[in-house]
Amino acid sequence: MSLKPEHYRAILDNEPAVPFFEVHAENYMGAGGPPHRYLTAIRERYAISVHGVGLSLGGQLPLDREHLGRLKTLVDRYEPALFSEHLAWSTHSRGFLNDLLPLPYTVDTLRQVCEHVDELQSHLARQILLENPATYIRFDESTFEETDFINEIARRTGCGILLDVNNVVVSCANHGMDPFAYVGRIDPGAVGEFHLAGHQREHEGTDDEVLIDTHDRSVGPSVWALYEAAIGLTGARPAMIEWDANIPSLHVLVAEAAQADGITAKATEAAAPARTSRCSHV
Repeated sequence: MSLKPEHYRAILDNEPAVPFFEVHAENYMGAGGPPHRYLTAIRERYAISVHGVGLSLGGQLPLDREHLGRLKTLVDRYEPALFSEHLAWSTHSRGFLNDLLPLPYTVDTLRQVCEHVDELQSHLARQILLENPATYIRFDESTFEETDFINEIARRTGCGILLDVNNVVVSCANHGMDPFAYVGRIDPGAVGEFHLAGHQREHEGTDDEVLIDTHDRSVGPSVWALYEAAIGLTGARPAMIEWDANIPSLHVLVAEAAQADGITAKATEAAAPARTSRCSHV
């Protein structure tokens, strides 16, 4: 589950039966204080995943060297099991935008993102996972499908894929695409982690209906169904419940994590005979 300050004390007091917690890197880039005190205590008992939200891997500007340095310090300090960032941009010549913005899928942006991923992986001395975005527009100049673009980045750089199932549901609904077909086109061997979250539906039933990636409510049925299908393709992978606003009590998040575990077990058990059959005919 995502680690929130509201739950620090309850986690240490109750030690919920979850395998790992995920933190946003930028929330722990200070030198010390309560965030590090609590994260250090939690890291002694749990694995940690670090999720970057501000590096702007899709931006046209060079990666921020100071930001890279802070990431390296954080990763070296906590030795996370996983590190991930977004296929998005947030920087330009006049400053930083506090958002994860989409980019056109072209040869030029592919080269640029791959250069940034290579630089980040070299700097951290580890593989990163790249997260598919939630999008609300598409670019006419794109020459790649999003799935092909992400697969090609993974192929060229050796990075893995953080498959955000909620982002797939949101983007596909907004662009009139089939989310199950999207998941089927992602290289299953490159997927290293899943994200699961809730979304908001606005202007429902009208021509302006849109899904918004809000992370402020329970995981919905469409996301659970797509997650089950994805697990059937990839096999079991670490999965994380994201909840970044309207934070509920800890037991709500623990229950959602348990639901993810149940779906994982069901999907992998159902997929095992099919995978065994395919292997026996190779």
